[in-house]
Amino acid sequence: MKISYNWLKNYIDLDPIQHSPEVLAEVLPLLGFDIEEYEKLGPPQLNNVVVGQVLEYIQHPDADRLRCCKVSTGNEGEVHDIVCGAKNFKQGDKVMVALPGAVLPGDFKIKASKLRGQPSAGMMCSAKELQIGQDHDGIMILDGDTALGTPLNDLYTDGDTVFDLEITPNRVDVLSHIGVARELAAKFGLDVNYPEVKASTENESHGEPLISSVDVSASEVCPHYTAMCIKGVKVGPSPKWLKDAIEATGQRSINNVVDVTNYVLQETCQPLHAFDAAKIRGGKLVVRMASEGEKMTTLDEVERTLSADMAVIADAERPLVVAGVMGSLDAEVDAGTTDIVLEAAYFSPTSVRATSRKLGLSSDSSYRFERGVDPQGVTYASLRAVDLILEVAGGSVDGNRIEVGTEPPTISEVTLFPDRVRKFIGFEVSDEEIQTVLESLGLAVAIHDADDGSVRWEVTIPSYRQDLQRDVDLIEEFIRVYGTDKIPESEVSARGISTQDHRIYTVNEAVANYLTGQNFNEAFLYSLRDPEETQFFFGEESFKVLALDNPLQSDQSHLRPSLIPGLLDVLKLNAARGTGATRFFERGHVYREVKGQMLELISVGFVIVADQISREWRQREVADFYTARTLAGEVLELAGAAANKLTFQPIEACKLWQPGHSAEAGDFAKMGFMATCGLLNMATLKERWDLTTPVIAGSILMTPKFFERKAKRGRHTGVSNQPASAKDLALIVDQSVLAGDVERQVAKFAKKATQGFDCESVRIFDLYEGTGLPEGKKSLAVSMSFRAADRTLKDKEVNAAFDGIQKLISEKTDFQIRK
Repeated sequence: MKISYNWLKNYIDLDPIQHSPEVLAEVLPLLGFDIEEYEKLGPPQLNNVVVGQVLEYIQHPDADRLRCCKVSTGNEGEVHDIVCGAKNFKQGDKVMVALPGAVLPGDFKIKASKLRGQPSAGMMCSAKELQIGQDHDGIMILDGDTALGTPLNDLYTDGDTVFDLEITPNRVDVLSHIGVARELAAKFGLDVNYPEVKASTENESHGEPLISSVDVSASEVCPHYTAMCIKGVKVGPSPKWLKDAIEATGQRSINNVVDVTNYVLQETCQPLHAFDAAKIRGGKLVVRMASEGEKMTTLDEVERTLSADMAVIADAERPLVVAGVMGSLDAEVDAGTTDIVLEAAYFSPTSVRATSRKLGLSSDSSYRFERGVDPQGVTYASLRAVDLILEVAGGSVDGNRIEVGTEPPTISEVTLFPDRVRKFIGFEVSDEEIQTVLESLGLAVAIHDADDGSVRWEVTIPSYRQDLQRDVDLIEEFIRVYGTDKIPESEVSARGISTQDHRIYTVNEAVANYLTGQNFNEAFLYSLRDPEETQFFFGEESFKVLALDNPLQSDQSHLRPSLIPGLLDVLKLNAARGTGATRFFERGHVYREVKGQMLELISVGFVIVADQISREWRQREVADFYTARTLAGEVLELAGAAANKLTFQPIEACKLWQPGHSAEAGDFAKMGFMATCGLLNMATLKERWDLTTPVIAGSILMTPKFFERKAKRGRHTGVSNQPASAKDLALIVDQSVLAGDVERQVAKFAKKATQGFDCESVRIFDLYEGTGLPEGKKSLAVSMSFRAADRTLKDKEVNAAFDGIQKLISEKTDFQIRK
């Protein structure tokens, strides 16, 4: 929100020293309004920049976009040849001319030269080039009575300062100059001078009415609508004071009538709209919901397709305004307009917000309506605009104001106890100080005796401050204006609220420490993802369930179901920049659709480029499925799961993971987690991320209930100093049988067959397929290691255990022992 210092002086008496722009730059942030930047307007001392007049011009013979102009500056009939690219001037217009020798802001030196072969001895300037306005679309056009040759610094003696304020969404009242003036008046103890309105809602009619009726069928969207008719206006350029004010706030001056509506919006925060009465077909205005597929070309010259949930203001045949957002080209006020209809209304914030986002169209009006403008400000703003239009464009008001509906109800009073204020802020202030601050903000205080003998205040809330709904809101207002710098110093005492950290936190820290120790870089990414990505990887149901109702950006409209796509974005970025970083992980929350409901999960994801991409004298071992499985297992162990007992099942078909080279284990219902690891889908990597190197990844998803379980504590087992005995066994199994399943079965039998000592490990160390084996079979070689903690094992003991294992294999499984 851009606020002009000169404009503020219309409403409060700002002392040039006590309330200088530099002082305001310090005070406004203390009031809660951060300043993104502030800019001083007004030209520096510029020599050789004077008023000139365009005597004539012709098209440049060698450039379609240039004109060759004859310009007089009143110096004894001297005429200057100037080549200009602007198109917004005509013969006889007064303009600002920089003559050779002038140095414009930015150290831009003007000298005589040739442009595309034509002589040019000077430059006609825009307002922005001279630092006296924001308009850069064309050159400055001055009033016709401005004397030729007048130096710029004689014509523009007063500068201005414009503050670009960052306003929080709840303070819509401060999206106006009067709103900011009220805040400063409260801080400095000044009075607010509200502009007096002279126009009336009741006026005589002259001839045929401009519109016969206003019909509001969408009353839930527009509970209050007003229209006033003005005949005989003369549309033209705005006077200097109006044009300067409009341009100071970063807008472009259009014409005197439109500029007034924009001026009143910036002044009061109430959006207005002026129709050319001659362009309203059927002589009536209708506030209704749009027809599905109805089209309208808005003022930005874009044809927009409307839907049935959008409100419009229409005439008898077509829509003229997207309600609360933007008008159409069909009824805009232009140079040929003589009669206007001035609209002022209150529109539902939720309706305007939804329409604006659905159309992807934002305006100064929608920005205010969607935050909730003052419901009781419609009449004042309308009459204020009528006064200004009559002043700058002439004409007369025709007939009474047309009004449909009434002002929506507002919060009227909030109960406040002064003792609660003191308790809440933590230091002593008097009742008088509290009351003075509240009343300086326009809040009326009525004092009553409470039942318990204390004092109770009933504080009347103005309609423009609907953000004040509770007593704590009033307390915040007091301390904001009273000054946080006046809070006395005191020792801060903070007691811990928990004897130990939650296990989610401790697991997160342990996982981060482990993975960074494994040479991973941690990534911190947004939790919102692209809708097409969500649908592609996780299907239509997830697309529906994970969609935000009101996304701020179209490419961040869905909660993320996985950390992996975001980590792939990081890999792609680092590959493009050649950083050499190939291992990343992230900790965060993800969201999954389960039976039509959204489930929030704690997740850890990691990615590794599986190829050697750096030039080194010694080749390193590349990552593979087992690398990912080991890392995922360690993460689960840190989280308290027995990862060594997991059964990983191969993934057969998936757009994210490579079938046959990736696997998953666990389930949310019984175990509280799911782990997936292995190679990512090579075709998808190439198509979506343009990554041609294999990527190994792991994704661990854990439910919040998983962390409510008692964590399993790791136990240390002493290392035996006794030698181990090893036995090998070859088993013929179906090719569809998983090696991990064979390993677990043998380990289970070994545990049963050993007495007085342990089978400390079972490992598959060889796979054979081919000649000598039946079709559809494979041979797996298993190594078993036996050890006793207190003695050296005898061959007899080991052989007996080995025979027992083979017996159980033969009896309990379909495995064949290969001799």
